[in-house]
Amino acid sequence: MGGQPKTRRTAGPPPRGTMRIITDWQGLDEADRGASVALGNFDGVHLGHQSVIALAKGPRHGVISFEPHPREFFAPAAPAFRLMNAEARAHRLEKLGLTHLYQLRFTATLAAMSADSFASEILAQGLGVSHVVVGTDFRFGKGRTGTAETLAALSRSLGFKTTIAPLLVSEGREISSTSIRAALSAGRPGDAAAMLGHWHRIEGPVIHGEKRGRSLGFPTANMALSGLHLPRFGVYASRADVLSGPHKGSYNAATSLGIRPQYGENTPNLETFLLDFDGDLYGETLSVALVDYLRPEATFPSLDTFLAQMHQDCARARQILTAL
Repeated sequence: MGGQPKTRRTAGPPPRGTMRIITDWQGLDEADRGASVALGNFDGVHLGHQSVIALAKGPRHGVISFEPHPREFFAPAAPAFRLMNAEARAHRLEKLGLTHLYQLRFTATLAAMSADSFASEILAQGLGVSHVVVGTDFRFGKGRTGTAETLAALSRSLGFKTTIAPLLVSEGREISSTSIRAALSAGRPGDAAAMLGHWHRIEGPVIHGEKRGRSLGFPTANMALSGLHLPRFGVYASRADVLSGPHKGSYNAATSLGIRPQYGENTPNLETFLLDFDGDLYGETLSVALVDYLRPEATFPSLDTFLAQMHQDCARARQILTAL
């Protein structure tokens, strides 16, 4: 789920509604240089990120980000923390109308670059940026020694403009990926959505599971959660968007996120039952929005009580989603 989207490179201006994805900063076509860009990791693309991105205006405007996330590069064994994989982030950024996503490969070479070298070699020479927007807490360069003010000072001699965007505060609290992760961990997807500006989504291919749900009359679309921050385990009212194929569209759904204690499983996964749907989704890409938390995971004394609870979950999810 965490792989890089395919690079899209075309000659001339990008078609309306199409965002180029560039994974290198060297040897670019002129059509991919000279953009006004927001620079950062943008995990979640929350309202604070969107306020930074909105300041990067111009005929060519986009985002510079990194894959893998630098935190994953420096601490690969640390617990998963990402709100979005690379594909989901790209889809969300494209919805903002950007023309370019510079999703640069974060390598040992890039990690060892000083702040001065990053600004001159990548931003000025490689990408030829015209304007860079960063948040006030932005850090860059080896050892995170460069600050937003460092970049502003360097840019004056390198020939591009720097804008430092203030942190976005809502109801007295800073909007941040950390706050969003905390809300999701507590089973408060509505609070997370208020900071994101959209429902928190988990996106990826539908994989083969044990097919127990099919035998019970509740066929589910299974998705892996590798590399992602795990919201509170339990059952959610959700919206499932099938992104391609013959069943492309948006559907009301009920989603179970967790380790399936009823069956003694221990690997977290996502199982989504699409309401009023009949079809095969294996191999399709699904985007599941967590709308409301219904209940925690549980074990049941019998199959009948388990099935009764599943029917109740679906009825409650339908009621919540219909009222939206």
